[in-house]
Amino acid sequence: MKNLILVLVVIAFTLDSYSQETFTLSSKDLGGNSTKIEEFNGFGCTGENQSPQLSWKNAPEGTKSFAITMYDPDAPTGSGWWHWLVFDIPADVNELKTGAGDVSLNLAPQGVIQSVTDYGAKGYGGPCPPEGHGWHKYEITVYALKVDKLGLDENTNAAIVGYYLWNNTIAKAGIVSYYQR
Repeated sequence: MKNLILVLVVIAFTLDSYSQETFTLSSKDLGGNSTKIEEFNGFGCTGENQSPQLSWKNAPEGTKSFAITMYDPDAPTGSGWWHWLVFDIPADVNELKTGAGDVSLNLAPQGVIQSVTDYGAKGYGGPCPPEGHGWHKYEITVYALKVDKLGLDENTNAAIVGYYLWNNTIAKAGIVSYYQR
């Protein structure tokens, strides 16, 4: 009887560990591909440059803030292209609304910082791959961070933001979107 109880406890413990949900990022706006709505408006692109809605759940214990990045590793630059860098998102926030990447609209939560992208502007800069260059992959990542603030400002470049993210990440989750012109 003791062996049966021990087996049942082990099974219950194992099932509980498998049923825990993981840190997840999703979007109501993005499917597998970006559209003209997300596409940048400039550099030869004529899109609406609207950042997608993003939401995340099941952040790990100890999360004190979040950050979000959007990166194109396929950009023909030798180092990819940073499209969006958002940080100092409070731990009690789990969503950015559609269009929150337009800093002039003030749709991002209070105190959130959107720093300079590789376009040289603050906020969201959508996909704009060179015409005929094929499909580019856009990696959108949410980082659960162990600090309340990164201690950076809106003029901080992507390399420095990335370094601070690397040093303060507890967990990350992501989605991928593709786009070509």
